[in-house]
Amino acid sequence: MPSFQNLGQLISRDRDLSKIAIIDLGTQDQAREISYAALDAMANSVARALAQRGIERGDRVAIVSANCVEYLAACFGIMRAGLVAVPVNYRFPPKIIDFVLRDANAKFVFCDQERRAHCSAGISTFCFDEAAGTEFDQFINPGTFTGIVPLPSEPAMFLYTSGSTGVPKGVVLSHQSHIWVVETRLADRDLSRQRYLIAAPLYHMNALALAQLAIAGYSTIVLLPSFIARRYIKAIGRYRCTWLTAVPPMIAMMLREVELLAATDLSSVEFVRMGSAPVSQNLMSSLRRALPQAAITNAYGTTEGGPIAFGPHPDGLPIPDMSVGFPHPKVQVRLAAGDERNAEQGVLEMKCPAVMLGYHNRPDLPTPITSDGFYVTGDIFRRDENGFHYFVGRSDEMFNCGGENIYPGDVERMLERHADVSQAAVVPIDDEVKGQKPVAFIIPKAGRHPSEDDIKQFALTNGPAYQHPRFVWIVHKLPLASTNKIDRSALRRLAQQWVRTTK
Repeated sequence: MPSFQNLGQLISRDRDLSKIAIIDLGTQDQAREISYAALDAMANSVARALAQRGIERGDRVAIVSANCVEYLAACFGIMRAGLVAVPVNYRFPPKIIDFVLRDANAKFVFCDQERRAHCSAGISTFCFDEAAGTEFDQFINPGTFTGIVPLPSEPAMFLYTSGSTGVPKGVVLSHQSHIWVVETRLADRDLSRQRYLIAAPLYHMNALALAQLAIAGYSTIVLLPSFIARRYIKAIGRYRCTWLTAVPPMIAMMLREVELLAATDLSSVEFVRMGSAPVSQNLMSSLRRALPQAAITNAYGTTEGGPIAFGPHPDGLPIPDMSVGFPHPKVQVRLAAGDERNAEQGVLEMKCPAVMLGYHNRPDLPTPITSDGFYVTGDIFRRDENGFHYFVGRSDEMFNCGGENIYPGDVERMLERHADVSQAAVVPIDDEVKGQKPVAFIIPKAGRHPSEDDIKQFALTNGPAYQHPRFVWIVHKLPLASTNKIDRSALRRLAQQWVRTTK
């Protein structure tokens, strides 16, 4: 297995660099195939061009763009030059994009044409120009480049959180932390035959860390600019993708395309990694039926703590569907319930080399790192008798109804056992008597028509009375946040609005 020093230099130059590294599906009419040699040269050229512009080691360079090959070339080139890559969530409102660019003190911004207007005035900006590639070609400075050797704990990336509970926070990640992620995931495995389909945004850890693994593993990435279910399915069939990674709502949207799935050859898929949001039993079962030959992983990771936390059981026990697995041998985990450590349910704390250096420019925030180096995730987990861990819910999503604590994920998993329910989302609304009470948005299975009363009665039969949703709405889609997770803030606003109209 190769040993890496700079997170921007994950290409092994002793292999045949004529192999296709990225198939970029950013244009509808034809794919762009980029070899390892071409990607390596593009990254070198970006590093040279930035250095020529006087941008100095440690300066931040942002990327505001949909997925494209230039995005990855820029990210690698930025880090090779000893600069800090700042992938920015382009779905943020313009004022939040402006905040991120200024908070990071970005010295330069790469963008695509659609997002150019969202970039802050006064910061040098260059456009990838996905349609023709000419402008980016004029920017880069072809030639060789010797990447810097990072110092211990030297930042490589700032990844900004979604900011759902306030302004986004810049998570500072070192070269060494995510080289450890890459090398741990490789672990002497030969990934060279794999084709990774990536449609999740590259500003998100889920997609970016996988892209880094694929390049280090001499694999091929099939890259979509964004997730559209029908394009995603067609890409699997046409390009014989072997490895899918997605957040669960993306998979749920894919599975609704019943006719296209039936007409598409999906036999190439060997692995599906779902993460970044809870997975329901309904979704897992439906995916197993659609891809019976694929190994499906319900994964867990965080931006602050990295994408490696759990894995297979050391005794070979099969991982239960709803479990995220057994603690990875190179990661320490513990559950904290009040002052008690290693309880059977509590807040997950984890410790490994991937844990962040801290939040950029936020001395106002209490550190989520304990004195002994554990990252406090804020996620509630339970552990079974075999050591398998199960996600229960976010501690900051828990609400109290008449003195009873409710985790939305618990209620959702119960509702999704209903034979007619495809997906459920539960949020609280304010109540003068109970404080808060649960309501539910339900997406039915294709051809099924459950009633609101059906759902309420099912909840009363299958769960404690305080968990049953006081209002139920049957919908055909749920609002998604910029990371393709369910936008719970939008659902709460919608629920309050709809409740008022029913009174």
